[in-house]
Amino acid sequence: MKYTLTALTAFALLAPVVADAQTTAAAAPAATPEHSLTGNLTLVSDYRFRGISQSYKLPAVQGGIDYAHSSGFYVGNWNSSVSGNQYPNGAVLEMDFYGGYKFPVGGDITLDVGGLYFYYPGSYYNGFGTKRPVYNNFEVYFGASTGPFSAKIFWAVSDFFGLSTTTGGQGSKGSYYVDLNYTAEIMPKTNLVAHVGYQSVKNYSDLSYFDYKLGATYDIHNGWLIGAAVVGTNADKNLYYAVDGQGKRKSIGDTTVVFSIGKTF
Repeated sequence: MKYTLTALTAFALLAPVVADAQTTAAAAPAATPEHSLTGNLTLVSDYRFRGISQSYKLPAVQGGIDYAHSSGFYVGNWNSSVSGNQYPNGAVLEMDFYGGYKFPVGGDITLDVGGLYFYYPGSYYNGFGTKRPVYNNFEVYFGASTGPFSAKIFWAVSDFFGLSTTTGGQGSKGSYYVDLNYTAEIMPKTNLVAHVGYQSVKNYSDLSYFDYKLGATYDIHNGWLIGAAVVGTNADKNLYYAVDGQGKRKSIGDTTVVFSIGKTF
């Protein structure tokens, strides 16, 4: 059961090139044509989301596409390779689908509301007989940004990554994540990236934790960004771990440095 709970919460904090790409990449630009279509491609040394490794602490390839309308409406898809040790039986792939609306409310404050669906094709929990509980998860979010600061809260309207009465003994709808970020240019072509977050898992308080990130990105050429960030959590190591087929165990919430290279085009 410890591994079941671990796999359930193996998200990722995407390191600094496309930080939290599921929501930030989709933001409608401040001054754009009526329609805007962009893509992104990233390689990271460890796929982390909300501080927890999704890739068994190994590299991952990620990419997505976003459409934005000048009215503030946006939709997008973002994808990443994940570990079969944490999401077994499937395509070792995470696919995120999201959409929302961004709008100014005065001054330089912008609000953002939307929904985000995490989909893991073919993956399901082992150990439940003929039942095949899935990891798929749906959240709604509300956020605000001003200058270099942004804040957002995500609310799970489904059982949280499949943590249900079947897999854990209780449901987990109503779990939430608080996401606080600061990004600022500290010298030409170089941005400082700082983040603090808190994940609350309803009915499973032992799984709740804080996470953090501190790093920087540098534009090496024509929009290609390299990045490095210290990422960590205070998640319980007795719950947040994964085991491979040979019995090798890795703690997936401890502190590490994540390197990245990527481009939005």
